[in-house]
Amino acid sequence: MTATRHADPLLDPLFTTDAAADAFSPAARLQGMLEFEAALARAEAAVGVIPARAVPAIEAACRADLYDLTALGAEAALAGNTAIPMVKHLTRTVKATDEEASRYVHWGATSQDAMDSGLMLQLRRFLDGLDTDLAALADGLADLADRHRSTPMVARTWLQHALPTTFGLKAAGWLDALGRDRQRLAAARDRLALQFGGAAGTLAALGDAGPAVAEALARDLDLPLPALPWHGSRDRIAELASALGILAGTLGTLGRDISLMMQMEVAEAFEPAAPGRGGSSTMPHKRNPVSCAVLLSTAIRAPALVGGLLAAQVQEHERGLGGWHAEWQALPDLCRLLAGAARHARETVAGLTVDAERMRANLDLTRGLILAEAVTMALGDRMGRMAAHSRVAEASRRASSSARPLRDVLGEDAEVAQALGSDALDLLFDPLNYTGSASHFIDRVLTDHKQTQGRQS
Repeated sequence: MTATRHADPLLDPLFTTDAAADAFSPAARLQGMLEFEAALARAEAAVGVIPARAVPAIEAACRADLYDLTALGAEAALAGNTAIPMVKHLTRTVKATDEEASRYVHWGATSQDAMDSGLMLQLRRFLDGLDTDLAALADGLADLADRHRSTPMVARTWLQHALPTTFGLKAAGWLDALGRDRQRLAAARDRLALQFGGAAGTLAALGDAGPAVAEALARDLDLPLPALPWHGSRDRIAELASALGILAGTLGTLGRDISLMMQMEVAEAFEPAAPGRGGSSTMPHKRNPVSCAVLLSTAIRAPALVGGLLAAQVQEHERGLGGWHAEWQALPDLCRLLAGAARHARETVAGLTVDAERMRANLDLTRGLILAEAVTMALGDRMGRMAAHSRVAEASRRASSSARPLRDVLGEDAEVAQALGSDALDLLFDPLNYTGSASHFIDRVLTDHKQTQGRQS
C-alpha cells in the first residue's frame, strides 16, 4: 500500500483511509461495472439467452487493469457517462480473442445498469469495512463506559458546570448514539439492490427471459433482487447518504467533547500521544487535538454532500437527467470522509488518556456550588422545596461573594444544620452520591451494545 492510490497524496491520508481510497478509486469504479458485465454474461448463458461458449471470453476481458482509465475518461466526457466507453472497449477486447462472443457483451442491459450495480458492489464492500472500524470504536467506548462508571466529573450544560456525572455515562452516551448509527447503516446496506432494467426499465430487449435473467444475475452478484428496476427512484442512495450524514454528526459530537476536555484549562482527557502527532510548527509545548479536528471537519463537510444527494433524489420519469450524475462524485466523497473519521475516532478512543484526578478536581472549582441541587432536594423534605431553594440560593450567593465553600456556609446556618446534620451535609457534598441512575443507564447501553455486536458479528 502506497500513498499513490490517493487522489490528493498530501491531504487524503489525513481525511480518509487506504481501504476507502481503494474502494472508490477509478479502477474500483471500472471493476465494479466489469463485474456486472461478467455476471450478466453468466446469467444470460444460464438462462439460455446467449451461448454458454461466449462467457469465458467475456469474463477474461472483465479486468480493470486491461484498460486505459485516462482514455475511458476522455471518452466519457463526450458520452456523458463512463459505462458507454467501457462497453465499447470491453467489446473490442473480447472481439480480439473471440469475435462471436463480442456480439453478446452487455446484451439487453443499459449504461445505468452497469454503473448502479457496480456502485452497489463498491458500497457493500465499503460498508463492511466501515462497520469493522465502527465495531472496534464501539468496543472501545464500551470499555471506557464500564471502566469509568464511577469516575466522577462535571456535567456541563450550555458549557457551564451543571451537576456531577460520571465519565462512564458520557462514554455510554457516545456509544448509544453510535449503536443507532450502525443500525441505520445496516438497514441501508440491506437495501443495496441489483439494478437491471434495460433501456427504459422494462427489460424488453430480453423478451420473456428478462425476469429469469434478473434472478440469475442477482444470485451471481449476491445482491437483493428488487421488485422492479429503480433507475429513477434514488431513495436507496438518499437513505445511505442520510445515515452517513447522521454518523458524521455523532462522530463530530465525540470530537467536540474530547477537544473541549483536552483544553489545558480543563485537561480531563487527551488524544493518544505519538511522535509527530498534534505538534506545532512554532510552539514545542503544543498537543493539538488532531483527530478531533478531522471529526469536526467531517461533521462540517458532510451535510453539504448529504444535501446534494437528497436534492438528486428528484429525477425525471424512468431515468433522470443531472440528478443521477450528481451522485457519482458526491457519494464516494461522503464515504471517504466517513471512513477517515471512523478511523480517527477508533484510534482516539482506543488510546484516550483519561485524567480522573483532574476530573475530580474540576468538580471542586465552584467550591461545592455544583451540589446545590442535592442539598436543596434533601432540605426540601424538611422545609418544603421552595423554602429550601431560597435558603440554598442565598447561601450560594454568600459562598460565591466570599469565595468560601458552600458546605461551610450552609454549616453555619442553624436551621440547615438542625434539619440535616453535619454527617448528612458531608455526604451531600460527595459528588458520587449525586450521580443518580448513571450506573443503571450505563448497564442498559452496554447490554444493547453486546446484543448489537452479537447480531452483526
